[in-house]
Amino acid sequence: IKDIKKENITGPNGELVQIEIFAHGALCVAISGKCYMSLATRNASANRGACNQTCRHAYRVTDEETGEELVIDNKYIMSPKDLCTIGFLDQILDAGVSVLKLEGRGRSPDYVHTVTKCYREAVEAVKNGTYTEAKIAQWIKELESVYNRGLWQGGYYLGKELGEWSGAYGSKATKENEYIGSITNYFRKNGIAELTIETGEIKLGDELLITGETTGVLKLKLESMVLDEKQVQTAKKGDIVTFFAPEKVRKSDKLFVVKDRKL
Repeated sequence: IKDIKKENITGPNGELVQIEIFAHGALCVAISGKCYMSLATRNASANRGACNQTCRHAYRVTDEETGEELVIDNKYIMSPKDLCTIGFLDQILDAGVSVLKLEGRGRSPDYVHTVTKCYREAVEAVKNGTYTEAKIAQWIKELESVYNRGLWQGGYYLGKELGEWSGAYGSKATKENEYIGSITNYFRKNGIAELTIETGEIKLGDELLITGETTGVLKLKLESMVLDEKQVQTAKKGDIVTFFAPEKVRKSDKLFVVKDRKL
């Protein structure tokens, strides 16, 4: 990347061409994503944006002549871990990279919010000289809380010739979002949100996640809650409660309780 940057390549308008790299998210088992497995098995072309990710499944390797199976320690032999470069972002920026591509298409609002937040904070930390090992560890912990197949710290960028494989199907996220209900009103003057609980229950101390098309993502800790004009500790299905929201939320926004996920 440094060598490319030194060439001072310009576009038609004379401006230097910016360098973009893929910095976080799912890696393809094929070189440059040129895979025909999904097309062959599901008639869905990966090269036309329709990959069914059949490589993420478990497979058995069988000798067609003898019928014997090849014993493989990791049955997810074509499912690489997700790339994570936040631990050496200072080297990436120093090399001359201008744009970081972060996976987001098809992911949840919580995933997009968390990933972009962590990398934005990391970039700013590199710029102002506060990029530390302690902060890197905290960012990685946050990134592990949302959808991931296991994080490969560095990928092929640091000279590794072999990939790291997920070892399991689906997500390894340390957190999960349990749907509770929807916002039915918001009182802007006092910053109070009204919630109709449709399933489950909430209690003081819960970490809440509110999402909506206009609201985006709002996370907060439930520190107080009112039911029938009384302060309560818990509320259950059918209750209509109010609580303080530090930012504006809207009718029909969805509310979730963020919980530790059992892996």
